[in-house]
Amino acid sequence: MTDSRSSYLHTLAAQVWPAPARPAVRRGGPGYVVVPGVRDPRLLVSGSGRAAAAAVRASLVPPTRRARLRQAAVGALFRVGLGRLAFRYRLDPGDPQGVGLDRHLAAVCGSEVRLSAHLGPPRATRKPVLQLRTPAGAPAGYAKLGVDPLTCRLVAAEAAALRRLAGLDLGPVVVPHLRHHGRWRGAELLVQSALPVHLPPATPAAAAAAVRDAMVEVSRAAGVRRGRLRGSGYAAGLAARVTALGPRPERPRLAALLARAGAEDPVTAFGCWHGDWNGGNGLALADGRVLVWDWERFAEDVPVGFDALHHRLQRDFSAGVAPWRAAAGLLRDAAGCLRQFDQPAPAALIALLYLVDLAARYLADGQRAAGSAVGDVGAWLVPAAEEHLERSRSR
Repeated sequence: MTDSRSSYLHTLAAQVWPAPARPAVRRGGPGYVVVPGVRDPRLLVSGSGRAAAAAVRASLVPPTRRARLRQAAVGALFRVGLGRLAFRYRLDPGDPQGVGLDRHLAAVCGSEVRLSAHLGPPRATRKPVLQLRTPAGAPAGYAKLGVDPLTCRLVAAEAAALRRLAGLDLGPVVVPHLRHHGRWRGAELLVQSALPVHLPPATPAAAAAAVRDAMVEVSRAAGVRRGRLRGSGYAAGLAARVTALGPRPERPRLAALLARAGAEDPVTAFGCWHGDWNGGNGLALADGRVLVWDWERFAEDVPVGFDALHHRLQRDFSAGVAPWRAAAGLLRDAAGCLRQFDQPAPAALIALLYLVDLAARYLADGQRAAGSAVGDVGAWLVPAAEEHLERSRSR
């Protein structure tokens, strides 16, 4: 199979049910339902009826209305008992000895659990993210399993973030509770509570305002300090990350961008950020709360407003905006993104720092080699930032 998701289906199966288990995909029979099929698998669903429908509904929060309607239609098929007929391929774990992660998670949770999974696009941080439900269909949480040094670091980082966040006042922001953090077969394993994504969502206009307010709350959660950019811990850390990129051709260009930012040395507000706040990692509810998950990139002492810039960039990507155009638009419109954050530094400068930070992350993670659509930062992010600086200089 040449499709990346098709290949990943087999990879995921081997990670969750390692040898001597012999997972196999076949047509019909028992096992996890592959939705919609083996050519372009998007979901693995266990069970049937309402439990399976609930698993489909909670598998992810689609960013577009069309995707939400498609998800609702799939859930309806399972709810009326037609899911296993409509989608004929199954993943059979082939695990009579019970060596799979599902058995371990049952021990961790103290009861039997059913697994479901969303199969995302290629990226360096791809790892099993498993939805856990009781046999009756009640939510039991989510599990994340590290599969290499990078993803193990991220799973451990998220566990530390959830511990930290539990002690902070986040206002309307609702964060999962850490249920378990340990190791399984030498890899990092995290289990966190499920958030109530089934509750009525806010209207689009109310959601946009609630998310902006929530980002401000997160930025202030551990306090905000002001200081010069040059000599700050953040600037030193980012410079070290750029230096650590080694001989990559993007490194000197990023270093030059960072030097230009540091030359201005503005007073800057520093606080917290989620680190990867996008349309798929949160949901604003009609009751005013904002559910936010995937905290593996959470960090403190970063320029206030990074979350809003990241959310804008990822929104443009999801809308099909070309990466270079999205980065250029972010630099151009940064003031609007940061209006609520009381950030004294020039907005375009904060956006430039964010883009350098993101580029260093993507390069260090190996996003290009993993097949990420935006992994080649030298083709879009770096030139967009360079052209912005050249235009600024000529004014």
